[in-house]
Amino acid sequence: MPRTLIVEADGGSRGNPGPAGYGAVVLDPETGEALAEAAEFLGTATNNVAEYKGLVAGLRAARALDPEARVHVRMDSKLVVEQMSGRWQIKHPDMKPLAAAARAVFPPEQVTYEWIPRAQNKHADRLANEAMDAGKNGKQWEPRDSRAALDTAAAPARSAAARAADEAAEAAEAPAPGWGAPDLGVPATLVLLRHGETALTPQKRFSGSGGTDPELSPAGRRQAEAAAASLAARGTIQAVVSSPLRRCRETAEAVATRLGLEVRLEEGLRETDFGAWEGLTFAEVRERFPDDLDAWLASAAVAPTGGGESFEAVARRVAVARDKLLARYTGRTVLVVTHVTPIKTLVRLALGAPPESLFRMELSAASLSAVAYYADGNASLRLLNDTSHLR
Repeated sequence: MPRTLIVEADGGSRGNPGPAGYGAVVLDPETGEALAEAAEFLGTATNNVAEYKGLVAGLRAARALDPEARVHVRMDSKLVVEQMSGRWQIKHPDMKPLAAAARAVFPPEQVTYEWIPRAQNKHADRLANEAMDAGKNGKQWEPRDSRAALDTAAAPARSAAARAADEAAEAAEAPAPGWGAPDLGVPATLVLLRHGETALTPQKRFSGSGGTDPELSPAGRRQAEAAAASLAARGTIQAVVSSPLRRCRETAEAVATRLGLEVRLEEGLRETDFGAWEGLTFAEVRERFPDDLDAWLASAAVAPTGGGESFEAVARRVAVARDKLLARYTGRTVLVVTHVTPIKTLVRLALGAPPESLFRMELSAASLSAVAYYADGNASLRLLNDTSHLR
């Protein structure tokens, strides 16, 4: 059985960019003992660069201990954790080589990532601040057990004061949640339009990829035209992309015709395959498949009865489709016509929310939502379930 090691890493910059440093520690998961430490003053760099360099140093320290080990990385950087986990795209040119260096240390299947609050990452944070303190004084960071006794005794008070000043500076300079840094350029914005009603929509029947592929009802066609008029009035849409299912294609064509654009189809945007539940109401599924329904509601890994598709599987293909769109439409505003589950999934991923949040969002037929994606991988939810154009 391979050994397991914990890597905790952090990085900081006093100015962002400014004097920067990283810290990393390798821990025994059973005893919590620190098996190795690493820290370095980097000169002038950004927080993100410092965090990535801390990750690389931590992984290399773990490999030096045991190249066959399973490594669980814990960091308080949402950006690094999401990008290294493959859920966020890496676009910033400074991040790509650092992420590649991190991936090269261990085979990907040996490493897992977890975001933790900053308060739980104190060891790595302390090392990073010690490295920055040392750099400020023209010195290189040294492990504690190699320092003189006087330095060891004096360090806590000095580092605590430095850390307090650093945290205050970071708080003052950090952008508000959901805002990108001023140099990130124009975000790619996905305007998410749920298709108009079909005959199944008012009855709240499961209608996914494996069903009858219904067309828009007369009410659904009116909704599509209303959405088209509203989007034309706004004048911001530069491209139209649709799920290949008929109800979405018809909705997308209504908008594209009004805007003078063509519709591009994206297979990854289709609705969940609900298996044997297709065409049934929730009450009917509850009556016929009570245990299967309970299991499905309890876990995103469980698929509907009869070869359906789990929400985990949907999330994987939707994330791939999202990344393709962001690569193709950098800095542009794109209308994405799709279904309930893909839209809720895009919103969930943008917010970093758990899978169960899918059951806690309302998404009406022909409603509009919007997510902006920045060059550093961060996303900002701009709109959710807007139906004002239908009133």
